[in-house]
Amino acid sequence: MVALGNFFFRFRTTLSPLLLLFLLLPGAPILHDPFVAAVIGLVIAALGQLVRATTIGLRYIVRGGRGHRVYADDLVTEGLFRHTRNPMYVGKFLMVLGAGIASNRWPAALGITAAYTFMYYAVVVAEESYLRGKFGAAFDDYCRQVPRWLPRLTGLGATLSESEFHWRRVLAKEYSAPLGWTLPIVAVGVYNLSSDPAQNARVGWLLGVLAAAIGLWLVAGFLKRTNARLVRATDR
Repeated sequence: MVALGNFFFRFRTTLSPLLLLFLLLPGAPILHDPFVAAVIGLVIAALGQLVRATTIGLRYIVRGGRGHRVYADDLVTEGLFRHTRNPMYVGKFLMVLGAGIASNRWPAALGITAAYTFMYYAVVVAEESYLRGKFGAAFDDYCRQVPRWLPRLTGLGATLSESEFHWRRVLAKEYSAPLGWTLPIVAVGVYNLSSDPAQNARVGWLLGVLAAAIGLWLVAGFLKRTNARLVRATDR
């Protein structure tokens, strides 16, 4: 599993978009109203984005590795890492789950969440093997105190109130993420509604959400390319 996880870690940015193909799977509907499914999907994905933004804002951890391999300078246990060992992946899971629900088809929702869970479970196994080898007993102690996935909510309020939030770092590191999950959710929602002309107003609403995400992406991307102070951020 470690070898497989290292493979997925190296190619995850290429493989992750391919998971969206699961959204094309036909099957029984989840909800009677596909627009409601799309809205629920957007809300769940937005919650995932909130988790990721909070993680980055409180204590950033480099996930790119070094040379496309798992790497870490230190063992990060602050911020949301006090409550789950993988808050970034938890946030991404919620985004994927939101897309699956927005598809409004059970095979699509189950397929994309299962594929994501398997791939990133393997990645986490590889990361934990590396961290255990580098940090030894300190990492084992961290694992005993903090759950791997499901966040421990005890003390979350104190973590949020006691930590400084670096919102510029969120803009610099995560500015393109909202478009990344809004686009497939809106696309599948519009597809599900396109056969009924009576749904044109709802289609327009979904396209408005997409337009807002595109606008955010363009503005933040421009500021980043011009090295504007608004999006300058350190990795810590």
